[in-house]
Amino acid sequence: MEFTAGGMPEVRITPAEVGKRVSVRRLSGAGAGPEKFTDTVGVLTSWDSGVLLITKKDGETVRIPESSLVAGKVVPAAPARRRGPAATFEELARVTARAWQPAESTHLGDWELRASAGFTRRANSVLPLGDPGLPLDEALRLVQRWYAEHDLPAYIQTATGAEGTQEALCAELERLGWHREVSADVRIAALAPIADQDADVSRVTLSRSVDDAWLRRYQRFGVPGEQVLKVLTGGPSVWFASVAGPGDVPAAIGRCVVDGRWAGFMTVEVDPEQRRQGLATAVMVALARQALEEGASAAWLQVESDNDGARALYDGMGFATHHSYHHFRSF
Repeated sequence: MEFTAGGMPEVRITPAEVGKRVSVRRLSGAGAGPEKFTDTVGVLTSWDSGVLLITKKDGETVRIPESSLVAGKVVPAAPARRRGPAATFEELARVTARAWQPAESTHLGDWELRASAGFTRRANSVLPLGDPGLPLDEALRLVQRWYAEHDLPAYIQTATGAEGTQEALCAELERLGWHREVSADVRIAALAPIADQDADVSRVTLSRSVDDAWLRRYQRFGVPGEQVLKVLTGGPSVWFASVAGPGDVPAAIGRCVVDGRWAGFMTVEVDPEQRRQGLATAVMVALARQALEEGASAAWLQVESDNDGARALYDGMGFATHHSYHHFRSF
């Protein structure tokens, strides 16, 4: 925090800093007991009518009355904490989108509107990379109309936490009454260390196609329709992994999409009764080795913030968060 020469904190930001990353301290609970100070770090997305909006890395927007400010300053961009490959936000956003290709899509300027009969929000949301070519309020009305015509809720997938991400869009959607429904992290790592891990891959079968047994373990839908198969099998180079179980449902499954230097890992699921036996690791290692053979060198995956078991597994494999993404829903 900034201080004056006399040792007192000082506010060193103005409305001219909108769009920059800032750190502010504010006084809360004034007149209701002991003074309490709260610090907030994030992107200053607006400063209007005496109120600051700061969007934090996790996508939350904090409203701060100007009158409560005690100190504030512009701070450098958050240091890169990720290990493994360097990557821009836009590169990863496009790679991850190609791994979840929708059954149907259209463009609104640079925005892509995606629909797949409701199977996975990633294939049923707007990917807003760039300019929609219209004022935001008009673009959002067209988005709502398009999804209504498809009998789907309108979702927009935004991102925070990396250079080039969309804190300002998050704040504007929230201001307009859109609700942030789901958040997750995009994590990246070097691929070779994953493939080099000690794991028994002898039980892992790889296939270019998905069968009924694999789908029974996935369990992310009711009866799998055409759109489910289209989304799952879409992508530059798709592999499905399966570990046979005692019955007609696999003990573990996984999916990998190889796209140039990137290998994306997803749908890694294990029978609850057979967890802690290394099956998830074996699936990841088998898929990583296949991806290496195709020339990939970097890995990515997406994991929701409350999935502690998966996060611990991926921590051990060297994955670290690159940015977070959020699905905002219109009501």
